[in-house]
Amino acid sequence: MSEPVQGFSGPTVCRLTGVTYRQLDYWARTNLVTPSLQAAQGSGSKRTYSYRDLVEVKVIKSLLDNGVSLLRARQAVECLRSSLGVDLASVTLVLSSRGSALADLDGLVDLLKGGQGVLNIVSMASVVTEITAALEAV
Repeated sequence: MSEPVQGFSGPTVCRLTGVTYRQLDYWARTNLVTPSLQAAQGSGSKRTYSYRDLVEVKVIKSLLDNGVSLLRARQAVECLRSSLGVDLASVTLVLSSRGSALADLDGLVDLLKGGQGVLNIVSMASVVTEITAALEAV
């Protein structure tokens, strides 16, 4: 599947992913998800997000929706990006009821160095499918 090359405004990202504009703005200002096509250039300027950014926002939203705190979601995303060099859209995350996050990368990797518990698997492929379907409906 090829990715669209068009950019998405903040309000469009919010509508497609279910995050609030306030969340998206905070995540951009704290470098959790930064718009890769155009960053804000001061007050009143617009951010432009890529399709990949859209997927990352939805992945983080999925973590939050599954009980992972924002701090732990940030740690998990940073571990995947920096330490493991993994594309968020290609990984399967395993989440525990205690807020631990593991990644299935030819074996489970503890993203937070946390404990064990009841596990819930969140398929990132379904996130990509959901985003694609939302885009087609626009």
